Amino acid sequence: MTAITLHSSVHGPSDAPVLLLLNSLGATEAMWQGQLGLLSAHYRVITCDTRGHGQSPAPEGPYQFADFVADAIGVLDAHGVEKASVMGLSLGGMTALGLGLHHPDRIERIVCCAARADAPPPFVQSWHDRLAKLDAGGVEAVWEGTVGFWLSDETRANHPDREAALRDSFLRTSATGYRGCAHALMQLDYLRHLGQMSVPALFVSGEHDGGATPATMEAMAAACPGAEYTCVTGAKHVINVDRPQEFMLAISGFFGLDAE
Repeated sequence: MTAITLHSSVHGPSDAPVLLLLNSLGATEAMWQGQLGLLSAHYRVITCDTRGHGQSPAPEGPYQFADFVADAIGVLDAHGVEKASVMGLSLGGMTALGLGLHHPDRIERIVCCAARADAPPPFVQSWHDRLAKLDAGGVEAVWEGTVGFWLSDETRANHPDREAALRDSFLRTSATGYRGCAHALMQLDYLRHLGQMSVPALFVSGEHDGGATPATMEAMAAACPGAEYTCVTGAKHVINVDRPQEFMLAISGFFGLDAE
């Protein structure tokens, strides 16, 4: 396991409770831009770029979830944070699970969005398929096969700026970083440990997410003692960008926020 220092940014009052936001594979900290206004009014929000993404280093892979978890703890340490809430989406949501399971002394609560907790054969094959696209046409070829999975047709038609921002971040993902993260996803193995989760958890799915389906995420929530589950109507995979208002309503109660 190679320790690295992630790029991170801080938003909001220095004396507020801390919320760490973790991005999906192929995104950067910029994916949370639409939520920062409300969240940073109540929290000291720390955003970061996962290893291999954005402005963070891209060490040679393959990576493991233990790397992502250690990187996130490193971000908290770098900012002098003893305890934080964590919200992540997709790869970030899976990392949030690892933080809750392995560092409950450092984590107040987790929100796991658009994620799964295991790697069945069809899921593993999907990553082999993406890596084949990466080898053949680079990161841009992977993006072309990803965007329709991430955003609904309605959002792509009516909010092209959202798609453009995600594309810009995606193309800043190094091939080394993408490949390293994909190998970690193929080894994903948190599901059988979810019964040991001791921190409060909220699971958020998108209604039309084909990878982290509502049924998959509802089962994950059922496996976590006392966890909550909600589904965002109409959303595909990147829920917070696809349906930002509905997403904030879905998480506001758990965070004690007024999302109106």
